[in-house]
Amino acid sequence: MLVALASNAAALRAQVPPALPAAITPAALAEALALAERAAAARAPAAARVVARPLALDPRLHLAPCTRVQPHLPAGAPPWGRTRVGLRCTEGARWNVYLPLEVQVLAPAWRARTALPAGTRLSQDLLERAETDWSAGATPPLAELPALLDRVLARPLAAGQAPRAGDLQARQWFTSGERVRLVARGAGFAVDAEGQALNAGIEGQPVRVRTESGRVVVGRAAGPARVELAL
Repeated sequence: MLVALASNAAALRAQVPPALPAAITPAALAEALALAERAAAARAPAAARVVARPLALDPRLHLAPCTRVQPHLPAGAPPWGRTRVGLRCTEGARWNVYLPLEVQVLAPAWRARTALPAGTRLSQDLLERAETDWSAGATPPLAELPALLDRVLARPLAAGQAPRAGDLQARQWFTSGERVRLVARGAGFAVDAEGQALNAGIEGQPVRVRTESGRVVVGRAAGPARVELAL
């Protein structure tokens, strides 16, 4: 499977790039792809392989000749997946276009050995570790095994698909009425107290807690009997 993914990455590189206006020279395109790959690598896991390829511009676009094309990253553009890089003419004509890209991030992750239906409780024998395209979903895959073991799928997984946070059912850390610990950290101070949960603590969701003084505060269920307070 590692060989297959490596071949896929090589295939992306080998694909004939789409026809681009003559003003965007091969050197300018290579510089733009390198910029996009560096930006993706900065957010990628260690030792990931990043592969960027250009997609087609609007064929109706006509750009005046340009002596120097400067690539830049648009604000808010995602670092990988379907994204874009800006190309600005800085010598000669004055134009700025956004070239669409496909950026793959290939790194190890745990993924389903076979197709798994919703409701499956994950165990190590159902998973395999292999190079995976991290850019294939809106959020990164859960790359560490402890984060996956004994979790229940909220939706089905295809064979070879890496589970991501949205694929798993939220865990219930505690029930209403349980004693919980309130935790907050900030610059130069810390809060560490106890209270009583006034509703069930569902992973990542708000929970109301009555402190020992009788005050009701709202935090986030963050673990067994643990509530984190926003600063």
